[in-house]
Amino acid sequence: MDRCKTRYPILLVHGVGFRDWKRPLYWGRIPQNLQAQGAALYYGLQDSWATISTNARFLAERIDQVLRETGAEKVNLIGHSKGGLEIRMAASSLGMGDKIASITTIATPHHGSRTIDRLLQAPKSLFHIAAFALNNWTRITGDRNPDFLNVCNEFSTAHMRQFNSDNPDVENVFYQNYACVMNGSLSDINLCIAHFVIRLIEGANDGLVTVDSASWGPRTFVLRGAGRRGISHLDEIDFRRRPLCKKARPGFVSEITDVYVSIAEDLKRRGF
Repeated sequence: MDRCKTRYPILLVHGVGFRDWKRPLYWGRIPQNLQAQGAALYYGLQDSWATISTNARFLAERIDQVLRETGAEKVNLIGHSKGGLEIRMAASSLGMGDKIASITTIATPHHGSRTIDRLLQAPKSLFHIAAFALNNWTRITGDRNPDFLNVCNEFSTAHMRQFNSDNPDVENVFYQNYACVMNGSLSDINLCIAHFVIRLIEGANDGLVTVDSASWGPRTFVLRGAGRRGISHLDEIDFRRRPLCKKARPGFVSEITDVYVSIAEDLKRRGF
């Protein structure tokens, strides 16, 4: 099968808090499904808690490495959550645009979070304590440059306004973006409190990122689940390793792996 056999290799770029080079794999069944349909697949391999700029520089080197290994002229980048910001920066500020055919972001906080704005008003001592603990733990488990405090600040709306000004879309790179929605706070027990708080402050969200924040440019699509669950931030990367629901509905998502397959199919049709 070659439904996903794109002209250029696909590089999956993970989000914050996880790595895709440690088991269990960040992407669930998604890589298996893409490769079964002919996709040439690679991973970002960047840190879980490094800043956007640190990871973007690493990804620039990673892109060059993939191009050397494959002999391809360009890559297709698919970034989830914070990973979408890192590939945008690699393309724009770091001048990698001529090596990138397409950028697809999924639940990426392009406009930051007003909820984070409020949380950052808490006593700085709390953030420093959390940063000390998390940075040391993630360094032990494999991060090279963890920086929890600055990563939190990067999710503020003020920081993202400046980021967007500094990282405009690159001409001749195809951009598209996806947002997702949980139907209720109990849809994902892992994100129930976050979803409830964010919905009160900002509106519809996937448990971490709002629809408004994930919207970037004219090609933004909102994905909704076919069942009562909706689609959570963890569902977007197949965290549970099973379909969202058993029954299919036209225009709704019942199996998250199908979304990635359709993305790859569309990139292939476009000549990427």
